[in-house]
Amino acid sequence: MAADKTIKLCDCNGTIAIDAKALAGALKLGAVPAIHTELCRREVGAFQEALQSGDCLVACTQEAPLFAELAGQGGATHALEFVNIRELAGWSKESRQATPKIAALIALAQLPEPEPLASVGYDSGGQLLIVGPAEVAVQWAERLKDSLEVNVLVTGGAGGELASVRSYPVWSGKLLSVEGYLGAFEVAWEQVNAIDLEVCTRCNACIRACPEQAIDFGYQIDAAKCKSHRACVKACGAIGAIDFDRVERARRERFDLVLDLSAEPAIKLKQPPQGYLAPGRDPLAQALAAGRLAQLVGEFEKPKFFVYDAKICAHSRSAKRGCNNCIDTCSTGAIASDGDHIKVEPHLCMGCGGCATVCPSGAMSHAYPRVPDLGLRLKTMLRTYRAAGGKDACVLFHNGGASRDLIARLGRRAVPGKSGGLPARVIPLEVHSVPSLGLDTLLGALAYGASQVVLLASAQEADEYGPAMQRQLRYGQAIVSALGYAGRHLEWLATEDAAELEREVWALQPSRTVAEPAGFNLGAEKRGTLEFAIEHLARLAPAPQEVVPLEQGAPWGRVMVNRETCTLCLACVGACPASALVDGRDQPLLKFIERNCIQCGLCVSTCPEKAVTLEARLLLGTEARVERLLHEAVPFDCVRCGKPFGNKQMIDSMLGKLGTHSMFAGGGLARLQMCADCRVIDMMESKNEQTIFGIKP
Repeated sequence: MAADKTIKLCDCNGTIAIDAKALAGALKLGAVPAIHTELCRREVGAFQEALQSGDCLVACTQEAPLFAELAGQGGATHALEFVNIRELAGWSKESRQATPKIAALIALAQLPEPEPLASVGYDSGGQLLIVGPAEVAVQWAERLKDSLEVNVLVTGGAGGELASVRSYPVWSGKLLSVEGYLGAFEVAWEQVNAIDLEVCTRCNACIRACPEQAIDFGYQIDAAKCKSHRACVKACGAIGAIDFDRVERARRERFDLVLDLSAEPAIKLKQPPQGYLAPGRDPLAQALAAGRLAQLVGEFEKPKFFVYDAKICAHSRSAKRGCNNCIDTCSTGAIASDGDHIKVEPHLCMGCGGCATVCPSGAMSHAYPRVPDLGLRLKTMLRTYRAAGGKDACVLFHNGGASRDLIARLGRRAVPGKSGGLPARVIPLEVHSVPSLGLDTLLGALAYGASQVVLLASAQEADEYGPAMQRQLRYGQAIVSALGYAGRHLEWLATEDAAELEREVWALQPSRTVAEPAGFNLGAEKRGTLEFAIEHLARLAPAPQEVVPLEQGAPWGRVMVNRETCTLCLACVGACPASALVDGRDQPLLKFIERNCIQCGLCVSTCPEKAVTLEARLLLGTEARVERLLHEAVPFDCVRCGKPFGNKQMIDSMLGKLGTHSMFAGGGLARLQMCADCRVIDMMESKNEQTIFGIKP
């Protein structure tokens, strides 16, 4: 902590047990801080005095607005920060054992803010398209036309009534697609009704002329009633709004916002893009959506949440599909295939980070926060917790929305020293998105000395990413369990109920921790960080292992080759994005480096002989780093010059497959046994060789 920063502690009217001396020792403060009882009321002068002398950290979030207002009124120029030690630590059944956790929370609050990320911008001018049946779409258009640039696409047949004044464009048709994001939506539809509402003057001549009364004041023809008399066409006359034989039916326009009032939304994503609101037919939901629209006009920006390294992406090679994890996991439709790599639309990305968690190579990484920044927070928090005498730390990751509020509610339900709250060993750590936490972070936390890591997910996070996250946790748990670390170290907890959260956290039992906390820092390179964490856990393992079996799909494993069918064409080497498969340089060899393998399956899909299979496992020790021979073959020498140019197994396979082909009759098979130079010479010397000059017109 900087020398000029003051910590202001308050026991909140005597409801929090704070050991100031222990805090001073763990945080290396030099002097024991004063403990206030009514810092936000009777002792507020102590806060103002502290802020005048330097930066200030107030251990209270309940009255943060009040303290900020006082700082502004006093003209303070120093930094003011806050940390919650009440609901997160002091208000608990184990409040008197919470000093190590309080020290850890304060240490976290002292860390500097990470470097800012690049931003993604939106520009919305308020061009709104309302899609839906006329009776509801026109009503909302009339209400919103004074605040937004309204456009209406009427879907369905006849019904409803258009406004008496043409204040905004109205189209009709079948909605085909909605693509894009806030400020840049491309909407396509097809004109299906004979009446073009943009051309129609609403003179009512067609309504009066129609003998079946198939046209109402929505100015659309009810196809079920129409008997094709075409009296309406004659009545419309030179206006030309009615055309039963219209050829050009496709329409496409650009809008900033879309209010979709259809029964089924056009964009069926769990997280639709910013600016697209689909409340359905519920009037209350429609009203709430309409209220949000005015807030989505102007210029906006958000962080660019991801970093993508195409060089190590295992998505595809030569149109052969490999890893599709990020595309399958993304709930916003932001990720799509782009040839051998993938492309991400940053305007659609909501920063969930699930893509980075399931990426086996680290080609996709989450940057909010960056793994090194999060690693520093973990390392600082756990080190301070131990320094204050804490044991068996359980890190509770949660988001800053629903889960933060849930933990606060749990703390408020507690009776300090008697019941409720969080256990003293459970340290909450807020992140932007729980699904962004990959195995590099989770195993890194265990290597730093955490007894457990619990991921507290909201209902939305659980619905969108629950299966993918639980699969990752199973991989990690399998590793630490095989190494002899008893207990459940990685837990997934999905709830938004305070009573359920209380039951679950108090039911947690401490798991065996690593004997010595790691000293390395978590890095941006995922595979390297995982290797550091696993090596540390393995070196101090209660039950050392050489091989840990894993379930299929895990990002570690070996490649096996059927030597009977492999021809050493080495297509698998060219396809491997991780350099796990290597050739013999100037010899017909296939070798494998297991530590590099990410089990993407590109080698399997590329092999023409189907000779390659995968086995998920984690190989520990130096053997994983060395090249291991998978297959070798006897070199084949050119039958003409004697120079080696291939391997015997490949040539024999070619001869077997092509021996009966008419193209190779008359000595053609011998050329398959020649090197490239000799093949050309033999063709030039052969008098029977067909050339272009011998072809008659």
